[in-house]
Amino acid sequence: MQYASVFRPGLFAGRTILVTGGGSGLGRCTAHELKSLGARVALAGRTQEKLDRVKEELGDPDTFTFAADLRREDEVKAMVDGVLGWSDGRIDGLVNNAGGQFPAQLRDISLNGWNAVVNNNMTATFLVSKAVYLGSMDKHGGAIVNVGADFELGNPGMGHNGAARAGQTNFTYTASVEWAHSGVRVNSVLPGFIASSGLDRYPERAHGVLRGVKGRVPLKRHGTESEIAAAIVYLLSDAAAYVTGIALRVDGGLHNAGKSNFYEVPDHDRSTPYNGFPLYRRPKVLE
Repeated sequence: MQYASVFRPGLFAGRTILVTGGGSGLGRCTAHELKSLGARVALAGRTQEKLDRVKEELGDPDTFTFAADLRREDEVKAMVDGVLGWSDGRIDGLVNNAGGQFPAQLRDISLNGWNAVVNNNMTATFLVSKAVYLGSMDKHGGAIVNVGADFELGNPGMGHNGAARAGQTNFTYTASVEWAHSGVRVNSVLPGFIASSGLDRYPERAHGVLRGVKGRVPLKRHGTESEIAAAIVYLLSDAAAYVTGIALRVDGGLHNAGKSNFYEVPDHDRSTPYNGFPLYRRPKVLE
């Protein structure tokens, strides 16, 4: 079944786009949409088996895959070199989607745990972006989209993730200025609570929060993987040619509701989800 994208067919024809964290969840969904729009897709992630599974789903033997620890500069360089060798020296778009975190209070986070989340969510974004910029975009231009998380009000219960995402988004702001002269746009997408497979990796103690959070969201539901992929596709596309250095929240209004002390959104079912991904499966934790 074809991905039901809202964007025009052939939008990315002739363009090479690298998606990190492409073996599952948001990265997998984004890869499917980009492929449906004509892009040559390269997938990077930690587990080759997952990447191979997505490649098979895409039905294109030309899809490039590379398993690497994106926290390690040598492995990132080897990955980017591999993509450039496959793509005749160009990477037109980069989606920095790889990352991970776990719930814990600051007092309980070990140094190793802190470093792991910071390196996964901030350092890897820097390393991959820099390698892609130096390897291709400095000469040819391009678009980078970093997938982060809201951090502005802090991240109680996951302070390591809040710190990492703040740094990641600040990197977006800086790179959008420093790399503009090369024709490179750099933006961030900040998902809210998305009904993605990643929710099933959270420990059981977090399941109640994951299920109940939709009551705090003004649109009164979880987001879909396709709604994040669509935001990424927009920022990669020519329609966003004058958009750089922004952090686009896709959270159903959760951030704004978090600031409200005198208003509670009534329960409703007026928000219709968009789901263009035929292989999407709702995470078990939300069933």
